[in-house]
Amino acid sequence: MKLQQLRCIHEVVKNGFSISKAAEALHTSQPGVSKQIQLIEEEVGLHIFLRHGKRLVGLTEPGQHVYQRINEVLREIKSIKQVSEEFSQSSLGVLTIATTHTQARYKLPNVVQAFMSKYPDVKLNIHQGNPTQVTDQVIKGEADIGIATESISQNDKLFCLPCYTWNRCLVMPAKHPLAKEKTVTLAKLATYPIITYDYAFTGSTIVSKVFHDAGLTPNIVLTAIDADVIKTYVNLGLGIGLIAQMAYDPKRDQGLVSIDVSHLFPTSTTYLGIRRDVFLRGFMYDFIEMFIPEYPKQIVKKLMLEQENI
Repeated sequence: MKLQQLRCIHEVVKNGFSISKAAEALHTSQPGVSKQIQLIEEEVGLHIFLRHGKRLVGLTEPGQHVYQRINEVLREIKSIKQVSEEFSQSSLGVLTIATTHTQARYKLPNVVQAFMSKYPDVKLNIHQGNPTQVTDQVIKGEADIGIATESISQNDKLFCLPCYTWNRCLVMPAKHPLAKEKTVTLAKLATYPIITYDYAFTGSTIVSKVFHDAGLTPNIVLTAIDADVIKTYVNLGLGIGLIAQMAYDPKRDQGLVSIDVSHLFPTSTTYLGIRRDVFLRGFMYDFIEMFIPEYPKQIVKKLMLEQENI
């Protein structure tokens, strides 16, 4: 069994069972990928892939178990390489961050700027997605660090650190009737068309639960994953926006006013998550401390060790 065979299977699954895309990712030929798959299936004595004619269309049941272990092997190989690179080229490498749009747009820029200034030879990648996608990327080893809200902290494969808490605000044109209200109630809010985050995104499930528990049905007319998109449609008069407070800037969002509604909704917490079994390079510890200053390297290592022993 060869490492290249494992990589072929991994890339085929990653690329939607397309041999041509897997071959492109591996810088090899389609026949070469097909041959490696054939060899490993012959060696283990089972079919890893489901086939429709000559096309691969999925994983067999034993193939799912094989693929899971291939992922584990490739992650361990990545960790070994990181150990080697840390001691031979401590300021060189790649750091991949998976996060939501809100974090990437409003919380990460200053940290990214400081990090790139300190580590100009580290390639930094930022992948955006919803909290479920962020968590999945970190678990699969596609990202080194994930930054999202509560759901990422609920996966026992990840070690998570709380970053900060936040709540929500309403944004609307200054002449909107609700802008004149002294106190916004949940019942009053439910009478207006609302534009807010897609329900797969941070905070939306909390928002829906608050309305449900109050016996109210909000008039959600539009959802988006991007606060800037939400504000665009608010400016068009399609509804009032319910967004994270950090996403409103009075200088940038001229024409819109903000109303705090933290009295209506519980606070949310943003977490930073990493795989429990990952080897953290020095620049990764530095990134964590830049984003969460109260967690320097010594404290992170101590907390990770404590959780291993629980």
